[in-house]
Amino acid sequence: MNPQTFIFIGRSGCGKGTQADLLTAHLCEHDNLCKTLHIETGSFLREFVKGDSYTQKLSKKILDEGALMPESVMVALWENYLFDNYTGKENLIFDGAPRKLHEAQLLDSALKFYSIKKPNIIYMNVSREWSEKRLLGRARKDDKPEVIERRLDWFDSEVMPTVNFYKNNSDYNFLDINGEQTIEEVNKEIIAKLKI
Repeated sequence: MNPQTFIFIGRSGCGKGTQADLLTAHLCEHDNLCKTLHIETGSFLREFVKGDSYTQKLSKKILDEGALMPESVMVALWENYLFDNYTGKENLIFDGAPRKLHEAQLLDSALKFYSIKKPNIIYMNVSREWSEKRLLGRARKDDKPEVIERRLDWFDSEVMPTVNFYKNNSDYNFLDINGEQTIEEVNKEIIAKLKI
């Protein structure tokens, strides 16, 4: 199987990470030599803010306030990871990036630089209400009600233009996935629509 690229996008709490892990397992089940790079920007960021540099301290403050990180920081995280790890032979799974339209355009130029054809966009489509209920139920320390509201507002104002960028771009294979199903049902829908 030729390496493919998958970009998971959706509201907070929609299960992007879980589905990315299930897709990785599925890809490797069908290819013994499978190598997949999982670009999970949330965990990259949480690791990054543990450091003591000025940039890391500023980033930690933004993260603690539940604000949206500047594109430059987010792009640098996945860009440096690709520079260090990507050889052109791996599947790429992006989870949590891009979010803002400008990030999507920068990622678009990076994918073109690597001659990656027809990346798959997996849009985990869930309602605002569904996402809010899920986030309130998981009781993570950064899931305070006011932070959740801000994150949901940002999705509508900042991330939906990115979703539309991909939806209306023939360079991408855009999959609209019903995220309000069981984990197994979502996974089945993704695999069926990817035809892999």
